[in-house]
Amino acid sequence: MEIKVLHQVMDWNEDVSEEVKKELASRQICMINIMGSPGAGKTSLITSLISRLRPDLRIAVIEGDIAGQVDAEHIAGLEIPVVQLNTDGACHIEAMSIQHILPELPLDDLDVIFVENIGNLVCPAEFRIGESLRITILSIPEGDDKVEKYPLMFTDTDCLVLNKYDMLPYFDFNEERVRANYETVNPGAPLFCVSSRTGDGLEALAGFILENVRKIKA
Repeated sequence: MEIKVLHQVMDWNEDVSEEVKKELASRQICMINIMGSPGAGKTSLITSLISRLRPDLRIAVIEGDIAGQVDAEHIAGLEIPVVQLNTDGACHIEAMSIQHILPELPLDDLDVIFVENIGNLVCPAEFRIGESLRITILSIPEGDDKVEKYPLMFTDTDCLVLNKYDMLPYFDFNEERVRANYETVNPGAPLFCVSSRTGDGLEALAGFILENVRKIKA
């Protein structure tokens, strides 16, 4: 019985996700789902990307958290439209929540919506939210075994960002292990080595995003 209910929830979420995706496509908006562990640097990466993309794109952010609004307040300081989405204990964002919150954003004046998903390497990978692009973040301090431990997160993503790459000399992190495992579960998908602190690698990642946005607007 529990399995049946779970399938119903997943199917319902997929239906709503498709509705959201069609709505955004009609407006030529690219929604980007940013996923990763707590502390992986999701907010820092988003703010760094905003500074590089805002000359070319009109950007908004949906900040997902279990509780609080610290990250949303930080984004608001950049004079970017931002909406806080609290899940009240849920370990992921669902498509229905996105559907309900989109009207709070100036959709007619946007090209990109970044969604910072809940810090988790399991649940967010299972629930699509109407996104056009999925970006998974793995930070160097987390360790090099995460692709093996959480394969779905790294299989169902459009690219992998190795964040906090400037910390590589200080951790026992086998980059080749990550690259090999990622290539196994997601052949041909790009991998970007990035440091939000130094700015290294951000131009390449921003270029990848800009290319995908332009495809939507073509």
